[in-house]
Amino acid sequence: MSEQKKIKVKVPESVLPGVYSNQMVVSHTREEFVMDFANLFPPEGVINARVIVSPGHLKRLVRALSDNLARYEAKFGPVIEATPPDDVSLKN
Repeated sequence: MSEQKKIKVKVPESVLPGVYSNQMVVSHTREEFVMDFANLFPPEGVINARVIVSPGHLKRLVRALSDNLARYEAKFGPVIEATPPDDVSLKN
């Protein structure tokens, strides 16, 4: 078995602050999943990030989020799911 090398990852200054999202819209094709993260503030919202991943990577992502949520709830208590916003439609 070959030895895995660690890859250094740099976070660009423009990405470092992050963006706030209170809604996510997911779509997919056979080859990829597209996650559009939006900040909804009436009267409209804006997509502020789009992440495109392969189905295999999405499965690892879902597992990582599930594991982290379980650890969070074990430490801080159950998270109450927020009420979803009204129907959101995307437009260019």
